[in-house]
Amino acid sequence: MYAVIKSGGKQYRVAPGDIVRVEKIEVSKGDTVELDQVLLVSDENGLQVGSPMLEGVKVTAEVVDQGRGEKIRVLKFRRRKHHRKQMGHRQYYTALKITGVSN
Repeated sequence: MYAVIKSGGKQYRVAPGDIVRVEKIEVSKGDTVELDQVLLVSDENGLQVGSPMLEGVKVTAEVVDQGRGEKIRVLKFRRRKHHRKQMGHRQYYTALKITGVSN
């Protein structure tokens, strides 16, 4: 059984037991979250596809971690202009452990 959910403008394929890093959600570590933007569910009954979302289907998850990803370097450079600008960025994330998919 698996589902495709939408969170933070991105889509994720999840199954019970998976740990997924999504964009930051304002919840505490150890809390449970219900994700109701489900696009697709595959189970023993077959494949259900929403247009665009499925009604009444929810994915429950437990918050495992709140953190920041690895630093990425951004470099802006203009040749022959004595211009060079270097920046760094670390994206916030929430790690979710998928506990179940309910129809």
